[in-house]
Amino acid sequence: MAGKRCAQEREIRASAGAAGGASAAAQGGCTVLSRLGLFGLESLAPVIVAALATEEPMLLIGPHGTGKSLLLTRIAATLGLEFRHYNASLVNFDDLVGFPVPGADGSLTYAQTPATIWGAGAVIFDEISRCRPDIQNKLFPIVHERRAQGLLLDDLRYRWAAMNPPLSPEEETGYLGSEPLDEALADRFAFVVPMPGWESLSPAEQTAVLLAGQEDCDASAAVVLADTVARTRASLRVLDDTMGKPVAVYVRTLMALLDQAGLAVSPRRGGMLRRAVIAVHAAALTLDPTAKPADSALLALVNALPHRAQGRTIPLTKVVVAHKEAWRQAAIKPRDPLHAILTASDPVDRVRLAVEALKLPKGEFSGIIADAVAQLSPGARDAVIAYLFETGAVGRLNAAVAEQVAERYQALATPVEFAHSVHGTRARTWREVKAILSRLDPVEGGAHLTANMLAASYARDEIQSGADAEQVVDGWTQTEARLAGAA
Repeated sequence: MAGKRCAQEREIRASAGAAGGASAAAQGGCTVLSRLGLFGLESLAPVIVAALATEEPMLLIGPHGTGKSLLLTRIAATLGLEFRHYNASLVNFDDLVGFPVPGADGSLTYAQTPATIWGAGAVIFDEISRCRPDIQNKLFPIVHERRAQGLLLDDLRYRWAAMNPPLSPEEETGYLGSEPLDEALADRFAFVVPMPGWESLSPAEQTAVLLAGQEDCDASAAVVLADTVARTRASLRVLDDTMGKPVAVYVRTLMALLDQAGLAVSPRRGGMLRRAVIAVHAAALTLDPTAKPADSALLALVNALPHRAQGRTIPLTKVVVAHKEAWRQAAIKPRDPLHAILTASDPVDRVRLAVEALKLPKGEFSGIIADAVAQLSPGARDAVIAYLFETGAVGRLNAAVAEQVAERYQALATPVEFAHSVHGTRARTWREVKAILSRLDPVEGGAHLTANMLAASYARDEIQSGADAEQVVDGWTQTEARLAGAA
């Protein structure tokens, strides 16, 4: 497994596994999953128990040999479930439902075998990312609605799946043949759980895995697991009554912050996240009465984002920052302008709202401005900085941020003087920049700022082509117009 991925797994376990780790300590090492002969997974125990208590679909993602199938099959067997385990890369739909048999009255029944899905209490779709698109489409209603061919699967309670990480163009990692899951199908799994890799386990956990036997399951495992799930389920209604509204505020804010981080989630996923946070906390409290809601929320979030099933890298640092900020905002009064500012997806809107909120503390204001300026491209960035100086809002910034924006504003306020010897593509780009400069009307207000901005962007090597120059000018013009209209 790649070192970068292993490092991220360790960070996930450290940041989001507090509830699971605490439960292990509280139970003296004899934990709900280790009783099943499953080691190195205790940080995930609240998530697994939450999925069992809510009966929401769960997808496990991890390298080969990380125990995905073992975890699911052992849980199903321990709970005494009638379950089916399908290799989705090989299965045909007839294998699931049987062969259709027309009845004398025109009705349709299915010739069943011990392998068909009818009567199953749990179903495991292994290698789901390797199955044909037409089969994925037919698995969709089973996962989402517990239906096959439009018929309700009355006995089916649990829908689980497993897959290897799909190929990721971002990191050049993943498994050949493991395709990104269809976005709609991935969004139907309430829990999308990254399995810990070997190198992310502690030496003690690695030793326990190596010593575990094929049937290494504590005799009391079934009773303990069933009792844990039952107690978690009983806690859900109480926690939903007491935490439901604050968690909804947290998730609503979180969705906006994730969107800013490039991890947009659907409204459906938002509802799933709210339920997952409450369920994971109910499970965490069952495992360890000292579990903290904020830890449970982060654990639920890390194990509920569908992006990894689509081969997308999840930047954990951004997720943790978004979680902390959303959790903090959940305690802010609803009419506080900070809500609207921090949840605005567009950085220009955040700047405008922050400038209008005159009572924002200097630290908050400076952080919002610094973050927005960093996100904007040249041109738009310069227009925002000019706006800060024109409105006098620059005086509300702390020294470090004020110095940063003042340095860039200086190039706007004074003509740029530079002497470069340019050749080839760089010379052609300068000719195109000069052509744009020649089109500016010196009589028009602000034309000198546009000219200075464009020349300074070229001098800073922010413009590599004529197209870049046009984009910089468009960014400046559009942002300036938006801010002027707001003023």
